[in-house]
Amino acid sequence: MFVALTAPQIAQRLVGRSSPPIAASALTGALLVLAADLVARRAIPGVLMPIGVVTGALGGLFLLWLLTRANRVGTGG
Repeated sequence: MFVALTAPQIAQRLVGRSSPPIAASALTGALLVLAADLVARRAIPGVLMPIGVVTGALGGLFLLWLLTRANRVGTGG
């Protein structure tokens, strides 16, 4: 779930448009899942973490950062 929420936000910042193209969002989402899989496999030697734990933790932190940044600028809800 967090990949679907964070991938368009990251793609928007990378592409620099107000709404990112779907291809950029899809590629960003695929790279996020790949990076989370690598972290889940290599973070603790000998322990295989579920990839959902890594994507949830990193995605949650990223969304919190976006919310605090938007509220500081005054564009948040």
